[in-house]
Amino acid sequence: MSEEALSAKDSLKDLLFGSVSALYTLTHPHTLMFPRCVGKTIEYPFDTIKVRLQSQPHGQPLIYNSTWDCIRKTVRSEGLTGFYRGVSSPIVGAAAENATLFFSYGIAQDVIKKYVVQTKGDLPLPYLVLCGGISGVVASYVLTPIELIKCKMQVEQVYSGQGKPNTVLGHIKHVWKMGGLKGFWFGQTGTLLREAGGSASWFGVYELVSKTLKEWRLGRRANSDDTNTIGELLFSGASAGIAYNLSLFPADTVKSTMQTGSIVNPEQKPMTFQEAARTIYKHGGVKSFYRGLGITLARAIPSNAAIFFTYEGLKNHFK
Repeated sequence: MSEEALSAKDSLKDLLFGSVSALYTLTHPHTLMFPRCVGKTIEYPFDTIKVRLQSQPHGQPLIYNSTWDCIRKTVRSEGLTGFYRGVSSPIVGAAAENATLFFSYGIAQDVIKKYVVQTKGDLPLPYLVLCGGISGVVASYVLTPIELIKCKMQVEQVYSGQGKPNTVLGHIKHVWKMGGLKGFWFGQTGTLLREAGGSASWFGVYELVSKTLKEWRLGRRANSDDTNTIGELLFSGASAGIAYNLSLFPADTVKSTMQTGSIVNPEQKPMTFQEAARTIYKHGGVKSFYRGLGITLARAIPSNAAIFFTYEGLKNHFK
């Protein structure tokens, strides 16, 4: 088989394994030695809390003073179902995001190996970080429409009264009516910044930590296995999740503010990325860009550990 054919085959594997790792992590957390609560039933409520904290109206008293305040008020007014508004979107989004990320990450590496450094071995860390950033840029165009609908559904019950919430299809029709096809990419700048910087950190930290842990172990036990252990993979994935969310969380806050603006304040005209950022800073300072960070990190640690563990497991199994 030619080198080009092998490269294409590996890319297709990245696409498939990236999709499976996201869906498998969401639906089978118990098989990854995590408590069942680290699956979909806990993952999505964390995101709902984050988006609600990020999307509060500016220049008015806060609806939620803290993460726990948001949890209490959501349970009191909507019950547990309030945490699952729009849950179908992230199921699709998780598969689409991971498939796109791992696929484009592999393609970027192949291109750099062939045309930049002319090597068949592993790329140096700076190039891996670059490949991660490239994969994030590609993934952002897949994610923005999915997150637009998700964010609207997560906050609509808070600001639109207690009537029957709109459906996914209803929101899609409304976005099409108001902005046509390009309306689905409203907030793209925020998604692009978050994914480019976040994915560079995500892949870069994962590669660095997994390599460092393996080398440290081999230095102590030279005869041990040359592949990462389960513990090393889980720790590396968790570290990557923390790095991803810490890197450009403010961009995600601006994006959420933009995408939920039509529901939070229907009379306000849509804001650009710069306008939303200035508004957030004016009414809350730097700290307002980090609302929901704590709950996001709590979610990111187990989920990203599981994603990388599953992805590497699939790769090793189907070598």
